[in-house]
Amino acid sequence: MNENKNYQHPDVQDPENDELEIDWMEILRKIIAIRKTLYKAAGVGVVLGIIIALSIPKQYTVTVTLSPEMGGDKAGGGLASLASSFLGGAATSNSPDALNATLAPDIVTSTPFILELFNTRVQTLDNELDTTLVTYLEEEKSSWFSYIAKAPGMAIGAIKALFTEKPDSATTLNPFQLTEKEAAKVKGLRQSILAEVDKKTAMTTITVTLQDPKVTAIVADSVVGKLQQYIIDYRIKKAKEDCAYLEELYKERQQEYYEAQSKYAHYFDSNRNIAFQSVRAEQERLQNDMNLAYQVYSQVAQQLQVARAKIQEEKPVFAVVEPATVPLEPSGISRKVIFLGIIFILVCGTGFWKLLGYQLYKQTKKLMK
Repeated sequence: MNENKNYQHPDVQDPENDELEIDWMEILRKIIAIRKTLYKAAGVGVVLGIIIALSIPKQYTVTVTLSPEMGGDKAGGGLASLASSFLGGAATSNSPDALNATLAPDIVTSTPFILELFNTRVQTLDNELDTTLVTYLEEEKSSWFSYIAKAPGMAIGAIKALFTEKPDSATTLNPFQLTEKEAAKVKGLRQSILAEVDKKTAMTTITVTLQDPKVTAIVADSVVGKLQQYIIDYRIKKAKEDCAYLEELYKERQQEYYEAQSKYAHYFDSNRNIAFQSVRAEQERLQNDMNLAYQVYSQVAQQLQVARAKIQEEKPVFAVVEPATVPLEPSGISRKVIFLGIIFILVCGTGFWKLLGYQLYKQTKKLMK
């Protein structure tokens, strides 16, 4: 008789078909049993949440969006090309810029740029403080746990201060060698200023985050203005150098022409009634020198006009899509969320420890023994 090998006793269950069953009533009974502990955890969470939420200062964020005009080939379309065509010269063309929009994040976080912001005049929203940015940074609040983290460094600094002379308060900032206090301010301000560039559209977004809304808007506007001026100065630097060189060359050629003209006029007036051939030859030579000096002088004058027009042409145009405005609401995680989050974490953590964690701890400790 053939036996059915696939036969299985009805009392034996297939582990693959065994589904995990959760006894929700049992879990609810356990939660009710530890409700007093959960109440205590919630009470601790309320106290701790209030302390942490109130200790974290409010932060305000201002975002400014720029759309800069990037350089390219402007042959035949700029002021310099127009001036050159009127003056009879060849059309000028520009190569792509060495400084483009993608360098904005590096510019606004560079040490020289940050140091230039230190002297920016700022004013708080309540008008209680009207001072420079570097002084305002000393007035910003910090959370209590940040002081705990800084305590060792503050203690070491206090000990060093006992054995070192105090620096002169009138000394100017030296970007080459900053003090520890100045370097800390530069680092903090660098973290508060963020610049992002969309490589496809060249849209530049400047974000500034500080504790006072009005100060934040002032600093954001100052960052945008200094960034624009920095790029403008870079773009027109070469054009200004060329223009300054042509200015000097123009004055030299002008003086040479005036001298040649004066020599010719003086010689012509002195020998006007003399018919010697040698006099005529000298007169013709002086006239040729005057004409040659005038040609060189005229060419330099044309190049100078083109260089002056090129300075204006090289200036980039910035369209401020979203200007800086004083924010009305703080940014980041609100204090309510922090408060409720701490309570939730403590209650859930306590419940997990009571229901599962403590049992796992006991089993692990028993196995280790």
